[in-house]
Amino acid sequence: MKAYTSPGSNRSAILSILLLFLVCGCSLTRRLQPGQALVRKITIKGIEKEFAVPATNYVDKEQQPNNWLNLQFYYLFSRHGKRDIGDPPAILDSNLVEFSRIQIERFIQNKGYLKAKVSDSIKIKDKKAELIFTAVEGPLFKIRKIQDSIADKNVRNLYRVNRPRFSHVQPGGRFDTDSLAYDRDEFYLIMKRNGYYDFYRQYINYTYDSTFRSSVVDIKMIIDNPAGKSAHPVFKINNTLIVVSNSEGRTPGKADTLKVDSQFKFVDYSHKFKPRVATDYIFQRKGQIYDIDRQTLTTSRLSELNVFRNVPNPTYTRLPDSTNRLDTRIDIVPLKQMSNRIEGEFLFNAGQYGFNLGNTFTDRDLFKNAAILQVKLNWSVLFDNSSSVSNPNGISNQDLTVGANVIYPRIISPFKRLPILGKYGVPHTTFSTNYQLFYEQGLVQRTSFINSITYDFAETAQKTHTVTPINIEFSKGIINPAAQAELALNKLYAYSYLIGRTIFTAGSQYTYQYNANKLNTYENFIYFRGSLDVGGNTLALLANVLNSPRDSTGERTIFGRTFAQYAKAETDLRVYHSFGGQKQLVFRLNPGIGIPYGNSRQLKFADTTFTDGLIFEKEFYAGGANDMRAWLPRTLGPGKFNRATFYGPSSGNPDALSKGDVLRGRLKYLDQFGEIKIISSLEYRYKLVDNFFGSVMKGALFMDAGNIWRLHAQTNAPDVEFRANNILPATALDIGTGLRFDLAFFVFRLDAAFKFKDPQFDGSEQWVLVNHFNELFHTGPFKAAYKINNTGDTYNFMQLNFGIGMPF
Repeated sequence: MKAYTSPGSNRSAILSILLLFLVCGCSLTRRLQPGQALVRKITIKGIEKEFAVPATNYVDKEQQPNNWLNLQFYYLFSRHGKRDIGDPPAILDSNLVEFSRIQIERFIQNKGYLKAKVSDSIKIKDKKAELIFTAVEGPLFKIRKIQDSIADKNVRNLYRVNRPRFSHVQPGGRFDTDSLAYDRDEFYLIMKRNGYYDFYRQYINYTYDSTFRSSVVDIKMIIDNPAGKSAHPVFKINNTLIVVSNSEGRTPGKADTLKVDSQFKFVDYSHKFKPRVATDYIFQRKGQIYDIDRQTLTTSRLSELNVFRNVPNPTYTRLPDSTNRLDTRIDIVPLKQMSNRIEGEFLFNAGQYGFNLGNTFTDRDLFKNAAILQVKLNWSVLFDNSSSVSNPNGISNQDLTVGANVIYPRIISPFKRLPILGKYGVPHTTFSTNYQLFYEQGLVQRTSFINSITYDFAETAQKTHTVTPINIEFSKGIINPAAQAELALNKLYAYSYLIGRTIFTAGSQYTYQYNANKLNTYENFIYFRGSLDVGGNTLALLANVLNSPRDSTGERTIFGRTFAQYAKAETDLRVYHSFGGQKQLVFRLNPGIGIPYGNSRQLKFADTTFTDGLIFEKEFYAGGANDMRAWLPRTLGPGKFNRATFYGPSSGNPDALSKGDVLRGRLKYLDQFGEIKIISSLEYRYKLVDNFFGSVMKGALFMDAGNIWRLHAQTNAPDVEFRANNILPATALDIGTGLRFDLAFFVFRLDAAFKFKDPQFDGSEQWVLVNHFNELFHTGPFKAAYKINNTGDTYNFMQLNFGIGMPF
């Protein structure tokens, strides 16, 4: 595997992009035939401001002006329509212009201007056409009075009780046929929620009289009874038949058939499920009146189990008697029993590059109760092929994780009579076990083993909770003997203790999310995620009761092992604002804090006392594709931490390394951690191309700001601790742009981020992009000095990140 990217190749890539856009700058009309014109502008005159923009949507789609980039991509890649890329040119068509005029006129009339007329005209210059639609609205008709004529008194009472809650049609208001249609749809749903199974929208009709010269309208809403009947019947649920086919949707051979109770009959041709898998999430019970919301809820929850490929709406059959009862049939097609998914990410920056590969194997037929087994493997490797003398041409670090989850679609608890909690989402109980091996070249090998039980459920459609009452972690570090000696020689006991100890803890975790169901929408909303992780308190209580001995560092032990005691909290607040279409501005604030206390408050090691005893896995790190995007993972902070100053000067000689050179190399990617994190991002997202090789190509402009800090001041490392006058000076800043390729089932992302303010430097030198812009893609005095002082490591202004999914 070879992915070295030099500054020269970066320049070539940028020049190639510039060349592409230069080519794209050619005339938009270059492929038009004689006599053809390209629609480039739509102008609508004489329409009330509120409706002027919506009126443009009634212009035929083929006469809508092209997005500039969509059209250029069509010209560049489509080969005259042989490939479905971009949008073909919107060529002027007089018939479609006339059709659009009629549609706009109807739209205005439907908004209360019953006498409105629209005319059209076309201006053509240099093969570019402007469509002009001019309206004469006339008087606005308003509603004088509203009446109803409903033959069924029960339906009439239902309408009159609910009308004030849903109706958009009121006396004195605008006469708007869209509002009438809205009212009809709303009352149709009310009828469907109250047992009227065979009620249709066509039963609701409106008549209105607009013959008055005073521009008013009288409206009458009419609901007739079914032909030959004196009233609309109310239906109740009777028996329910559940039929599960095989994964191909067929029903061959003999099925597992079971009469569950007086309501349910379960027929399974796949032989994979027990009846409870379906019956727990069927919300229409025998004897209840028919309710379309319960029908939709049933379909949604069965789909959310993630074991069924197709769950259509239930079908109903009326019993051949006069009782108005409905038998229900639910046909279900299961997903294939086993599946496998591979994912990957890649990052590179000059001589540093790496990859992250993941594989997830899923078995959906565990214990025949819709429990899912997931086995996950993830391997991350970071190479360093730069001219660094600390670790030339080798693996800097690698991380291997193997885990298994068993996920049950219900709350499994020793407490009986717990509710199913399925109204707003399927609850889950997850039993999880994970093994992790982390290896840092020439420094440490750490292994950890984590086991947990987690419950997640929805309180409402917006509010979800995740509770982990049991989380047991065991970790062990083995430090390279030479590295251990160097750390001791330089009295860096905190690093030695952080990465080299063997420790375990038992704790609990809780996470609350608000509006997670809106994350893939373009609404205006606020998203919040807050988590709390507390560990070691039960073990501390047990150790005190047993008066267990302390180890050489002063920590209590239990069963011969030290344990960690801490509290860690983190929040993720985002504000989403839509500008219409697929244009969106997102602001994110992501602070966190971890506090060691009790058994981890103050530690003694090699005759030195120090604080901040969070275990390695609980520390915060900054940098990477999802927060400070211009920095590699684990390479920002804490505070104003400067590796060159902390470890002392470099020898500048690969054959005669100084002590600073050696330590810098050994602790690379591990020495920049903190107990406090504040990260913020501002990102503007927009659509570029509707169809780019089967995906929707979107763009993003972003700015990230933040850092991590230590809780307390550190020896030989000034300005790394969190204090009021060190927040702004220690805040890093980057800017960048990115592309997102939306393939519907996942998003592929490419971001280019540039360091703008780097807190490792002092004063005005922090503004690196401004001060050293001329060294963006080549080496000058600034980069040369940095390389000498940092053991051959190159200073990189730009970081490219490839990934799956959005950054947040």
